[in-house]
Order: sequence, then C-alpha cells, then structure tokens
Amino acid sequence: MKKIYYLKTCSTCIKIIKELNLANSFVLEDIKTKKLSETELDFLASKAGSYEGLFNKRARKLSDLKNQVFNEQVYRELILKEYSFLKRPVFLIDDEVFAGNSKSVIETIKKQLNN
Repeated sequence: MKKIYYLKTCSTCIKIIKELNLANSFVLEDIKTKKLSETELDFLASKAGSYEGLFNKRARKLSDLKNQVFNEQVYRELILKEYSFLKRPVFLIDDEVFAGNSKSVIETIKKQLNN
C-alpha cells in the first residue's frame, strides 16, 4: 500500500507531494479531517520502530507540556489525542514508514520510489 498521512493546510507537505509527483499514485489522508485510529498508529509505530519516531517535537502544543515526562505510551496517547503531534508527512510505502520532512527522509523516499 502507498499512503501519505499529511495536513492539507501544511505548505511543506503539499510541496513535498508535488515535488515527488505522488498525488495520483498514493492514497492521501488528511490527518485533521480523519484522525488516525489506534490500529493505524500502532502499525505505523511498529514499522517506524517507535512512537517517538512519529512524534512531532516541534509542535506548538508541546510548550504546554514542559513538565511532562515522555515515554512511548505518552507519545502514543498524545498523537492519538492531537493530530498536530504526528510528525508529517508520514509515508507508508508497502511495508516501510518514513516520517518527517528532512532532506534525508525525502532523499530516502526518492530512492525507495526509484527501486
């Protein structure tokens, strides 16, 4: 399966999808209008290696949690509760998950798509 979890209002997400020309070959899922289910999140975390790997540490709402002690369960609960805590975009390509918009992630996705 080829799927992208993204925010329709995120210019970075849209730019990456256009740059890689993926709009027609991937299922696009806007995480604001359709929240991730527990099953989806658990699957993504199992493929990514952790919930922390899917967690957006630059989310604005994170400043409200200054004194929070983080562990895998807390990351999971926060992502399920608030869509902005999911790092984005998240690419599901067959059985692999790539999260975020760093240059290295985008380059890895390009290589994966060219195989």
